[in-house]
Amino acid sequence: MLKIGLTGGIGSGKSLIGKILETLGYPVYYSDLAAKILVDTDPEIRSQLIQLLGTEVYIDDELNRPFLAQQLFTDDQLRIQVNQIIHPKVRSAFVDWCNSQTSPYVFNEAAILFETGAYKTMDLNLLVTAPKELRIQRVMERDKMSAEQVEERMSKQWPDEKKQELANYAINNDEKQPLITQVEAFLATL
Repeated sequence: MLKIGLTGGIGSGKSLIGKILETLGYPVYYSDLAAKILVDTDPEIRSQLIQLLGTEVYIDDELNRPFLAQQLFTDDQLRIQVNQIIHPKVRSAFVDWCNSQTSPYVFNEAAILFETGAYKTMDLNLLVTAPKELRIQRVMERDKMSAEQVEERMSKQWPDEKKQELANYAINNDEKQPLITQVEAFLATL
């Protein structure tokens, strides 16, 4: 089984590429979704986050996402510590998920695949890129954020140029080049 990382910066369209791959019959593991579930359900993550951030990190048995986001985007060291709590669990869950798949190719969609080093556990890595202005516009519309808030989040991720050095293949989601054609061209390389 070939494990393929699927990544890109915020607003690049990596989830859209994931949906296209699923439509074509390929299994896609969504790491961000898995992390959201795990922070609410995994007792070890819960305990470590409370120890690190205090009891206000959970409200009514659910992660206090606005509180956590505020903490993470103002303190780089804290963000690293939280990632060290959550990401190993997400990677372990991905391995378990892979063991239940029968497809010759599986995809792991993850926003910070390169930043966490998880790309090293993949056989190949597919990068989705898009122009910065378009990414900002997409996230502003999707998440109801200001341009400044989006750019702050973007600043916490590696730039596409750095990611392209590590990626095996890139898809440009600039809304000009057909995505399905690009996905099919990538699949043909496998």
